[in-house]
Amino acid sequence: MRDLFIIFVALLGVVALLATITIWSRRRATVRTLAVVLTALFIPIGYFGVTELLSQPKPMQHEWFKRHVDEATLLGVSVREGHAIYLWLRLDDSLEPRYYVLPWQQQLAEKLQNLIDEAIQDGASVTIANPFSRKSFDDLGSMNMRIIRPPQPPLKPPSPPPQFFNPRERST
Repeated sequence: MRDLFIIFVALLGVVALLATITIWSRRRATVRTLAVVLTALFIPIGYFGVTELLSQPKPMQHEWFKRHVDEATLLGVSVREGHAIYLWLRLDDSLEPRYYVLPWQQQLAEKLQNLIDEAIQDGASVTIANPFSRKSFDDLGSMNMRIIRPPQPPLKPPSPPPQFFNPRERST
């Protein structure tokens, strides 16, 4: 949400700069008034447009700010056969999930489905190494995915050796 605020402030700055240039130009008063009105209309339209993008999946190729991420945990997958693969990912440096879309590829969809089924059976999670690397986009069917199984519970500690009481010893 913080990124949205920064983007919106940058948008406002550009619009204010353009409005200032227009207002101080040597045009008729009606043209300058129209520039102020259009600027005032652009601000809410820009805000609603940017906030509408929040609910849409982002193409993985368009991830620029988080491209350095080494690993992402797969939280969910939705497949629309013949169209796209939708992924919910938790990136390794964030707690909030992100929504991405990949172009349809049969091999990748089958691999994801098999990994998720296996992870559900084992109570494990699926991770993707380097999810935004260019190599992943060139050959989508061989994204580096693996299952992370939960740690094994510790084994029961061995029982202590039996102790015998010797009444002739003075120690207790």
